[in-house]
Amino acid sequence: MKKLILALFVIVSAFSACVKVEIDDSVNNTTDSTSGGGGCTGTKQEQIICSKIITGVINDNVTLPKGKYILKGYVFINNRAVLTFAAGSLIVSDTIQKGALIVERNSRLFAEGTASEPIVFTSGKPAGQRKPGDWGGIVLLGNAPTNRSTTPIIEGGINSEYGGSVVADNSGTLKYVRIEFAGIAADPNSEINGLTCGGVGSGTTLENIQVSYGNDDAYEFFGGTVNPKNIIAFATADDDFDFDFGFVGRLQFGISLRDPAFVDGGDAGNGIECDNDGTGTVASPRTRPQMSNFTFVGPNGAAGTLANHNFNTRFRRSTHFVLRNSILVGYAKGGFQFESDSTAQGYIDGRSSFRHNLVHAVVEPYKVSSTTLITAAAVKAKAEGVDSCKTYTSGTELMLENPFNLAAPNFAPKAGSPATAAEVASFHLLPSFTVTTYVGALGTTNWLQGWTNFTPQTNVY
Repeated sequence: MKKLILALFVIVSAFSACVKVEIDDSVNNTTDSTSGGGGCTGTKQEQIICSKIITGVINDNVTLPKGKYILKGYVFINNRAVLTFAAGSLIVSDTIQKGALIVERNSRLFAEGTASEPIVFTSGKPAGQRKPGDWGGIVLLGNAPTNRSTTPIIEGGINSEYGGSVVADNSGTLKYVRIEFAGIAADPNSEINGLTCGGVGSGTTLENIQVSYGNDDAYEFFGGTVNPKNIIAFATADDDFDFDFGFVGRLQFGISLRDPAFVDGGDAGNGIECDNDGTGTVASPRTRPQMSNFTFVGPNGAAGTLANHNFNTRFRRSTHFVLRNSILVGYAKGGFQFESDSTAQGYIDGRSSFRHNLVHAVVEPYKVSSTTLITAAAVKAKAEGVDSCKTYTSGTELMLENPFNLAAPNFAPKAGSPATAAEVASFHLLPSFTVTTYVGALGTTNWLQGWTNFTPQTNVY
């Protein structure tokens, strides 16, 4: 997040060289094939099934059969309504009135695909013409706690409230879902991400989700207690996983893969960006994501890597954090990085932890900024000592199958990889996590198989 609204991006060669992202909320009166047609009457559900267009406000329960639908403009689900998509459904944005799907507090979205029939939310443009920012994204708003003293408004020009006191609040289920080419910047420092979660509670299910070529963050969590699992960020402009405002959820099994030729032109792209709030107060609850079994793959010094590729982790502004049993490889300017005295103090005191990780970066595997409380050398010594991390000078030493292949990556460990050494993984003080004998996102079971896709520019939908 936190970027200029009209940032210029240099995109992988399948795209044009520069993209200017704008919002056009005018009514589309052209005959463009993605605009749909009128003349359908009846209930909201009957209108959508007839026209194949999802637009306006959904105030009643709507269940849609498998099919292709057009998301036109900002669509709000409210009044405790439930919107349900069938497995195998395709939802594309209108090409002129860019779509976004906003689930208000007390309403729910059920998008439950399968490994063989994922649900895809994507650009409405044809193959070869799609770009990040072709539509908004999905916004889930719940009643779970944040650290804001007043009820906050979600960013992205939506003007909807989120947060409350219901820890186990339920905003629905997303399983086997792909989100492609999202990310409208509505105002400076106010964007819609691929998947935005505001005050989303632990009763919500987020599993097997891939966000690809997002124009801002892939995932951003503003407060909340939701516990995502099996999530992928691919070719993100800004940050892959962004946490703010008292988020305290648990995340397990995740992947970040950066495209060296694509990054935010007005900000720095990180694997993780994590703040307690925008000014670094110690408001409670303190932002503290607990993450285990992640594989973060940076550009690894590839030719043509753009300058704004940044750190693997950027823990800052009084945040706390837990990152365990994970692989950090190939990030351009630093691996495990944190900044500010308050963030450093939490790490020194043990309220934050970085343990049982395999660490590599192009430069500075361990880095600290804006603090004199601890040095990078001391962080490295602690990581490699009591925290059982291992540091590598080359990404190939991690012995992953083919992690840097953008079109067909393979993040599994090879035989003999340090990721599968018996002593590397530890789940001490990580309740409710699945215990594994490996670090990183994958062991012998490939949970990406069947439903993920790493060539969304050329897919024919």
